[in-house]
Amino acid sequence: MKKRKITADDLLKIKFVESVAISPDETEIALTVKVVAEGKKKYHSHIYMIGADGGNLRQFTFGEVSDSHPVFSPDGEWIAFSSKRAEKKGLYLMPRRGGEARLLVEKDGSLSGLSFSPDSKKILCIFQKADEVPKTKDGKKEAPVYRHVTRLFYKMDNAGFQPKEEGQIWTFDLADGKGTQLTKGSRGKEAPIYSPDGKWIAYVTNIQKNQDVDSDLQDLFVIPAHGGKARRIPTPTGPVAKPQFSPDGKYLAYLGHANPNDSWGVTNYHVWKVPVRGGEAVDLTKKLDRMAWDMTISDTIEGHEGGLLHWSPDGKYLYFVVSDAGSTHLYRVTSSGSKVEPVVAGKLHIMGASVNGDVSKVALVVSHHTMPAEVHLFDLHARSKLQRLTNFNKKLADEIQLVKPEEVIVRGRDVYPVHGWIMKPPDFSANKKYPSILEIHGGPRVQYGNTFFHEFQFLAAQGYVVYFANIRGGQGYGEKHADTITNAWGTVDYDDCMAFADYMEQQPYIDKKRMGVTGGSYGGYMTNWIVAHTNRFKAAITQRSVVNIASMFGSSDIGFAIPKEIFGTPFSNPDGYRKISPITYVKNIRTPLLISHSEQDLRCPIEQAEQLFISLKMLGRTVEFIRFPEEPHGLSRCGRPDRRLARLEWFRKWFDRYLKGKR
Repeated sequence: MKKRKITADDLLKIKFVESVAISPDETEIALTVKVVAEGKKKYHSHIYMIGADGGNLRQFTFGEVSDSHPVFSPDGEWIAFSSKRAEKKGLYLMPRRGGEARLLVEKDGSLSGLSFSPDSKKILCIFQKADEVPKTKDGKKEAPVYRHVTRLFYKMDNAGFQPKEEGQIWTFDLADGKGTQLTKGSRGKEAPIYSPDGKWIAYVTNIQKNQDVDSDLQDLFVIPAHGGKARRIPTPTGPVAKPQFSPDGKYLAYLGHANPNDSWGVTNYHVWKVPVRGGEAVDLTKKLDRMAWDMTISDTIEGHEGGLLHWSPDGKYLYFVVSDAGSTHLYRVTSSGSKVEPVVAGKLHIMGASVNGDVSKVALVVSHHTMPAEVHLFDLHARSKLQRLTNFNKKLADEIQLVKPEEVIVRGRDVYPVHGWIMKPPDFSANKKYPSILEIHGGPRVQYGNTFFHEFQFLAAQGYVVYFANIRGGQGYGEKHADTITNAWGTVDYDDCMAFADYMEQQPYIDKKRMGVTGGSYGGYMTNWIVAHTNRFKAAITQRSVVNIASMFGSSDIGFAIPKEIFGTPFSNPDGYRKISPITYVKNIRTPLLISHSEQDLRCPIEQAEQLFISLKMLGRTVEFIRFPEEPHGLSRCGRPDRRLARLEWFRKWFDRYLKGKR
């Protein structure tokens, strides 16, 4: 049977594998799968179980629920997970062998960072209490009379207004759900973890005078497991994440760096080790010029679980993930730092990983260009081939044509190598000339790569050559590559985009009169910048974009951090902000432009899009504005399913109108 072309609606048929956890005996794997609900207006997510040999796949939880982040108890008897069921959000417990899920903890707020005590009798987590919400006489929620704001970081995209109370460390007894709050104070705590003997808990917090301005200056602490006085473990000034005790309890490893003046994600996170009883922290991967974090982006998942960090049982190795030239790989480093080596590499995206017990196996969530995420297993002792365990999207894959893009290195205008990919239509003919679309990623410090991207496949199936690259300013190619655009947006990043467009123009199958460009967030900034500096593109779509950096400084949820990236503030460096903002050059824009923006975007607030739209309308330019109600910044990755479809259909229609002449 001949396969059909992928459609926008096929996004609704994808089963999104989002997290994975391997059991202590390494015989079973728990995973979460998210699916689109029947009404196309929400998602459900469930926990599945599968044997490490690939057998006995079974659904573990059911219903119109949102289950996430399962963790095994050390004795292997229990699985704990977060869930929202019948409007009740809380912490649930379920026997590993199956049975009814038991609501262990129901709290009005968020529970995160779940783990068990070594004796499997308690669950450790961070609980952040929600603010009290006024209610009408009939019990319906209503807005408060006012909101009193006292700090910079008072709102967050996809979350809304931040609760007044910071997250604190709690433990809950498995027997009766009784909770004990171990920490208090005005500073939030993160990433709690038990010591192997169960006597101590390590965690991360920020004790800076202005924790919002100095948000990356974090510290590592330990407290007695029953609560008590906290002790700071000295680490270099900088971020701290994912602390993990060594098997003997003498060391703590963590992910971070030692650059207190880092811009937006330029400095690589490395693996560090520090003695628990005092001593100097050591960077174990200082020679590895790569980020020890997953920075590869996809439109199938919002955000990243980020970093894996886990000791081998003998304390000789630490396992972690690395973003490298469009892929995310699994690495390990000796505890002395003498040797760093890849464990699972190749042209793939490791979106999640779990090790446990003897650490002879690692469970992985893996994706590549023609495969949405699936669960894989790798035998660390045998070092055999990566084994695929699940095939949730087989039915869909059997129906549709998926295109593997061509990988290229394009020499930039200053001979700089630009790494990119070209995705051709599934029925591509070398004898035809095609319209094309340049896609530009956000961030800026993330990377495109070897992962499944529905939007790219969809546009290619519509008859477009889609090309995308990791231009300077992103991650995956070293700190120098990432740092080139600090305080210099619209310079070499623009050159790299134009160099790729130059290269594509020279291809015999490209119609240079029918070239389009689009991007979101920082990619939207680059789209705005491009159409304000060249008329070579026939049509453009700017998504959730940056337009006026001076106004974004005051309106974005993290706008106060912009001076780390664009030096100074709008009042100390007004010329610098004006020079680097696309709105300054709005009179030059003559390319037909579709503006796509979400009304609840707190990262790049919709006032950015409004400024651009009104300016272009007043100038009499060809511009249209699509607004998505209720949606956050990440509409393309986590928005309501029907709105994600509407977004794709608008993009298709816009490019069809101006690149194909379809009305």
